[in-house]
Amino acid sequence: MKYSPVLIAHICGAIVGLVFGYAALFLRKASRAHRWTGDIFFVSMLIMASTGAYMAAFVKPNMGNVFGGALTFYLVATGWLTVMRKEGKTGLVELGLMLMVLAEGTGGLLLGWEAANSVTGLKDGYPAAMYFVFGCLALVFAASDVKMFVTGGVSGAARIARHLWRMCFALLIAALSFFLGKQQHFPEAIRHSLLLNVPILLVAVTMVFWLVRVRFMHAYRKARKIGTAGAGRAGVQLAR
Repeated sequence: MKYSPVLIAHICGAIVGLVFGYAALFLRKASRAHRWTGDIFFVSMLIMASTGAYMAAFVKPNMGNVFGGALTFYLVATGWLTVMRKEGKTGLVELGLMLMVLAEGTGGLLLGWEAANSVTGLKDGYPAAMYFVFGCLALVFAASDVKMFVTGGVSGAARIARHLWRMCFALLIAALSFFLGKQQHFPEAIRHSLLLNVPILLVAVTMVFWLVRVRFMHAYRKARKIGTAGAGRAGVQLAR
């Protein structure tokens, strides 16, 4: 079977993104290893998401996959920019990404309406509920961006949480797409077990753990130094 360069880039980006995403998830935050694995995750996920959205738009049209690719791109880009910017700073790139996710959220609701009113209840193989859920999530992200601009950026624990939530959610989308969306490529014995759910639950539980730790534990309420000196791209000075 002959694979196109775009498909090869998509597959490689997905594999590398998953490997380094899981590594960054469990490495000590703000460590050098966490920073460089996070950077590789960022680049590979952008490649995976953009090539996936391109193929779904122009090679094998599927609006559900276009939506998923665009949302993943947005999450990784904004999550990474959160720790690249100094506290309280934003730029035109964030504004463009906010407009993109706002349009995506609106489009998701419209696609959900189309699916709900179709004969099969599906749109490009996906049910209306999927479009509605992800459309609403996209609008929540857009609202968060609006708040960020109105309040003059984010800082402290809120900044850490924004980085964690967006990066982890992007990893969760990739894990769902790979372990459940491509489960036909796994051995039959694994497909009929619950093993493919384990890496997905691992991301979800770890994401919730870090968000609770950052937002509600006293030690993290005092964190104000994300993006400074060498720790900028990795997050904040979190304890192990």
